[in-house]
Amino acid sequence: MIAWLRVAFAGIVIFVASLLLMPWQLLALRFDWKLRRWLPRVWHRIVCFCLGIRIRVHGKMETHRPLMLCANHSSWMDIMVLSAVADVAFIAKIEVRDWPIFGTLAKLQKSVFVVREEKRKTGHQANEIATRMADGEIVVLFPEGTTSDGNRLLEVKSSLFGAAAMAVPASPTGAVVVQPVAVAYTGVHGLPMGRYHRPLASWPGDVQMFPHLKDMLRCGAFEVEVCFGEAVEYRANSNRKEVSTTIARRIRTMLGAALRGRKAA
Repeated sequence: MIAWLRVAFAGIVIFVASLLLMPWQLLALRFDWKLRRWLPRVWHRIVCFCLGIRIRVHGKMETHRPLMLCANHSSWMDIMVLSAVADVAFIAKIEVRDWPIFGTLAKLQKSVFVVREEKRKTGHQANEIATRMADGEIVVLFPEGTTSDGNRLLEVKSSLFGAAAMAVPASPTGAVVVQPVAVAYTGVHGLPMGRYHRPLASWPGDVQMFPHLKDMLRCGAFEVEVCFGEAVEYRANSNRKEVSTTIARRIRTMLGAALRGRKAA
């Protein structure tokens, strides 16, 4: 009973915050105001607070631009967590656009929706990402291409780093900064979250959305570690596979350390 009262209260606060902020975001998107970049961060911080998602940040986000963040992906909560930490835009598969609730939120945040199966559209999509990065926007890529169980990093798809390569010519320094980020769910109700309980936070692709959302809301009080690692410069002569391998290794190291309760680097 208490859990559902907490959920109801959180829902009311989130609903009111959405009513107040959404019209401004729609106007900002319509006229391309800078407001559209940081207003989602305000909304996501309110949502994380209401849902009991406590975020601890380790390391610092790069200040150099253009900047692409590459993070592991285990849940839709990753979107809220990273959006609460920084003013970011996401690269998402086209299917996300039609999802209930999350598709609307993704469009309000002006995510870039990509059609990976259609090669003829790849150039246009990469150009959009490159243009926005050159304009100073921070773009988040989930290089696994899907969600995991939260205990490990899946195989990284080097082809997804093509967006970084496309942004290089537009960079005034001739390089795009690619920074690894590990998002680790480490606690629930103030207790350490082991492998057995991590599915409460993770959302693998074969799990239905609404049952998982309901279980997560009932549980609440999650603790999340966000670790920023050492960045890599992507230049015109960079090898895409080498860059993806380096980024994957650094994410995997930070994720493993965070899940084991060690100091994240």
